[in-house]
Amino acid sequence: MNEPSPAAPARILALDPGDARIGVAVSDELGMLAHPRPAIPGRDRAAALRAIADIVAAEGVREIIVGLPLSLSGERGPQARAVEAFVADLRQAVAVPVRTADERLTSAQAARQAPSAARRRDGTLDSLAAALLLQAELDARRGAA
Repeated sequence: MNEPSPAAPARILALDPGDARIGVAVSDELGMLAHPRPAIPGRDRAAALRAIADIVAAEGVREIIVGLPLSLSGERGPQARAVEAFVADLRQAVAVPVRTADERLTSAQAARQAPSAARRRDGTLDSLAAALLLQAELDARRGAA
């Protein structure tokens, strides 16, 4: 397991897991802004977990937030259960706290903000959705939301 270096700035990592890709966003060290990063291929779970652990170590991540795709009524469907299984594996792969957050409609919001990204299949939209999730969390923590 990789732990962030004590000298590294403390950041928060947000993940938006999907079937093919995992969207990635990292906060700045002040906890004010979310920055999308290249998505991680998600089909090979072990490789994805290693890539996430590498980001945690390289970026000085102190916490991970994983988007939980609840239904519009707030129920946990098959996608949410798959994310919960991913989170269980992630908790074994990293030494920082991992929690979930409701990410309903972040992908739709990302598609509205960046229509050209919605047409591409390179993970840009997934990482933008992760950034929207993270920005909402950062704003809430500062009392701005």
